[in-house]
Amino acid sequence: MPKRVDHQERRETIARALWRVVDQRGILRLSLREVAAEADMSHGQIQHYFASRQELLSFAMDFAAEQTGQRVARGLQALGAAPHPRDVLRLILIEMLPLHDDARATSRMNAAYVLEALHDNMIRDRAREGLRQGREQVRVLIAQAIADGKIARDRDANTETDRILALTGLTPLLDLEVIKPGDALAAIDQHLDELFTS
Repeated sequence: MPKRVDHQERRETIARALWRVVDQRGILRLSLREVAAEADMSHGQIQHYFASRQELLSFAMDFAAEQTGQRVARGLQALGAAPHPRDVLRLILIEMLPLHDDARATSRMNAAYVLEALHDNMIRDRAREGLRQGREQVRVLIAQAIADGKIARDRDANTETDRILALTGLTPLLDLEVIKPGDALAAIDQHLDELFTS
C-alpha cells in the first residue's frame, strides 16, 4: 500500500528547510533548488507545493509567525490567569528577539522577508499588514494598561507602542554579538520598569 503523504507536514518541512538556508547561507542563496537540497527533496517536489520563490517565502513567513504565536501562547499559559501587562510585553519582546534557537530562526526569517519586501510589492503588502496587526496588538495592550492605571495616564499609547517595538532593534546587535543576551534583557527590563507605575 503506498505511503500517504501529509501535505501540511511536507509544507512545514519545506518551510523549515527554507529557514535553515536563510539562517546558514543568507537570503541571497535562497532559491527553490537550495531549499529542495536542504529538505532532501527534488526540485519538482518543491514546485508541487510552491510555484515560485515568493510563494515559498510567504508560506515560510506565515509559518514563522504561527510558531512565534504558539511560543507566546505557551508563555502566556505559564504566566497564569490575568498576567500583568508588563510580563506579557516582556514575553512578546523575548520571543521577537534572537535569544534562543527557535526565536533566532524566526527573527532571521523576518529580516529576510523585510529585505525581500523592499523589492516585491506583493510581499511588501503582506509584510506591511502583518506588521500593522502586530503593532496594533501591542498598542491595545498598552492602551489598556494606561486605562487601568498601570502606566501613567499622560502617556500616549501610540508613542509607547513604538518605543516598545523599537527594542526589537536590538536584533542585529545580538546577531552580530555586539551585545550579549543579558544586555538585551537588562535594556528590556529597565524600559518596562520605567514605563509601568504599578
